[in-house]
Amino acid sequence: MCGIVGVVGREDAAPRLLEGLRRLEYRGYDSAGIATLVNGHIERRRAEGKLVNLAGALARDPLPGTTGIGHTRWATHGAPTERNAHPHGTLRVSVVHNGIIENHAELRTELEALGVTFDTDTDTETVARLMDHHLAAGASPEGATSATLKRLHGAFGLAMIFSNHPRKMIAARRGSPLAVGFGEEEMFVGSDALALAPLTRRIAYMEEGDWAVITDSGAAFFDADDQPVERAIKLTAFSGAAVGKGAYRHFMEKELHEHPVVLGDTLRQYIDPARRAVALPPLPFDPVTVPRLTLSACGSAFLAAQVGRYWIEQVARIPVDSDIASELRYRDPVLPQGGGALVVSQSGETADTLAAMRLLRQLDQKVLAVVNVDESSMAREADGTLLTVAGPEIGVASTKAFTAQLAVLACLALGFGRARGVLPREEEARLTAALLEVPAHAAALLEDSTDIQDLAREVALARDVLFLGRGSLFPIALEGALKLKELSYIHAEGYAAGEMKHGPIALIDPTVPVIALCPSGPLFEKTASNLQEAAARGGRIMAFTDAVGAPALRRFAERVVVLPTVDPFVAPILHAIPVQLLAYHVAVLKGTDVDQPRNLAKAVTVE
Repeated sequence: MCGIVGVVGREDAAPRLLEGLRRLEYRGYDSAGIATLVNGHIERRRAEGKLVNLAGALARDPLPGTTGIGHTRWATHGAPTERNAHPHGTLRVSVVHNGIIENHAELRTELEALGVTFDTDTDTETVARLMDHHLAAGASPEGATSATLKRLHGAFGLAMIFSNHPRKMIAARRGSPLAVGFGEEEMFVGSDALALAPLTRRIAYMEEGDWAVITDSGAAFFDADDQPVERAIKLTAFSGAAVGKGAYRHFMEKELHEHPVVLGDTLRQYIDPARRAVALPPLPFDPVTVPRLTLSACGSAFLAAQVGRYWIEQVARIPVDSDIASELRYRDPVLPQGGGALVVSQSGETADTLAAMRLLRQLDQKVLAVVNVDESSMAREADGTLLTVAGPEIGVASTKAFTAQLAVLACLALGFGRARGVLPREEEARLTAALLEVPAHAAALLEDSTDIQDLAREVALARDVLFLGRGSLFPIALEGALKLKELSYIHAEGYAAGEMKHGPIALIDPTVPVIALCPSGPLFEKTASNLQEAAARGGRIMAFTDAVGAPALRRFAERVVVLPTVDPFVAPILHAIPVQLLAYHVAVLKGTDVDQPRNLAKAVTVE
C-alpha cells in the first residue's frame, strides 16, 4: 500500500526521495511527504493529493540535507489531508509508516495522560510520540526503537530519522515489507526493490520482526528479541530505468497489450513444446498422495485460484477447497494431515494472503506460492514457489499478472493429472497444445478491439451491469465485474448463469446490460438457455463467444463479440482479456483515473 523511501547519502536527499516515491506511485496513495535533516534539525514538506503537489511544494520551498525519508500515504486512520500526511514527528524524531497500529488508541490515551499533545488523526503519530517520549527520557535512538517496538500491536514498516544524528536512520518491519539498499558510502530503505533500483541493485530484505540501524557505512540488523542477525545481500533484477508507458495512454493499456508476451514467457517456463508436455519443478507436496488442496488469495488472484480449482478437480481429480484469504484466517479451518495448499499473489506481499499462508503452514499444510516477485515475502517463506513472468505491473487493476497466474495454474492441473495417472498422454498433449496457442489468440484479439470499444460505449451509460458465466467462466464473470467496478465505478455483479433464476433475474430490465461469457463447448447450451430467460424479461444481452456459438446467440443478443475459437480448457484465459479491455475502455470514456482508481492500492499490505 503506502510507499516508503529513505536515504542516508552524499548528495541532496529530497530529489532522490521524490524519484523513489514516483516509482512507488503504482501502489496507490492520496497524500505524500518528505522529511530531511538540515543542520541537525528535522524539516519536512507534505502535500495532499498526487506527487505533483509535493513536487510543487519542494520547488517553492526546497529541502536540503543528505539524510531523509519519504512517503506516499493511502489513508486508513484520518482523512487524506496534508495535516495527516506523513512524515509525522517531533523535534527529535520523524517517522514514516506503512501498516496499521492496532493498539494506537490505547497508546494515545496513555500518552495523553502524560501530557502529550497529538496533532493528527493517524495511528502513525502514536509511534512518533512514543519514540519521542523515550528519547526525551534520555534513550538513544536504538534504545527508543527497542522499547517502542515492543509496545506496538499490528502491522508496520517504519523508517525513522533523528535530530542531531545526521548519518543515521532506523527501519523496522512487522507484516509490511522493507528492503535495505547498499550503495557506495550511502544506504537506502524502500518498500520494494523497484523504488531503490535507480540507487542500487544490492538489496537485503528485512525478515519478519527485524529492525535495522542504517548509517552511511552499512546496516546492523536485529531480530524481534534485539539479537544481532545477518541478512544476505542480493542483486535485484530490477533496473534503474524508469518503467514507462511507451506510446500508450495508460500503464493499464500497455499492460493489456503485454498479455501475449507474458503468457508466452510464463508458459515457456513450465511446458516442453517439443514433447507437448508440462515440466514442473519439484513441488513441496506429492500430487499423487495429497488428500486435499486448499487454495487462497485475495482480489483478482483469488478469482484466478477459483479457475484453478475447476481445472485441478476436473483434470487431476484432486479435491480442492478455495477461500478468500481474509476469511480463511478466521474461520478455523479443518485441514487434513499431509494436505497441500496454493497461495496466489502478484506482489507476494498481500497481508491477508501472507497471514493465510503462515496459518496453513502452522496447520502442517505444505504451501506452494504462485507469485510474480521471487524476492517477496511469500516466495521466501513458502515451501515451494512457481513464478509468473509478468514483469512489473504498474496499473493498480491487475491485468497481465492475472492471465499469467491462470497460465501457471493450468500447467499445474496438467502436471498433477499426469502424475496421478488420470490424464492420458494424448490428452495432455492436446491440452498443452491448446495452451501454447493462447498467446497467438490473445495477440489476434488485441489487434482489433473495435467491437469491444463499441460495446464500451453502451456499458458506459449504465448504472448497473451483470456479468454471467458457467463453469470455469464463472470466475471470469466475477473478474469482469470486479474490473468494471474498480475502474469505472459502475456497480457490477458477477453471477453463475444458472443462478440467475434463483434471485438475480429480478434485477433484469432494459437499463441493465447483461454481459455473458458464452464460448462454445459443453456448457454452451445451458448458458444460452439462461441468457434467453434474461432476454425474455427485457434484458440487454451482450455476449462474448466464438464463431461456433455466435449464430445461436445473435437470435436474441443485442451485441455479440466474436473471439478466437479455442479449446474449452483454455477459454477462461482468453475471455479474461476482453472483460479487462471492456473495463478499460469504459473507464476511459467516463474519464476516471485508469491507472490509480480512487480508494485502491496495488499492494494491499494492511489487513
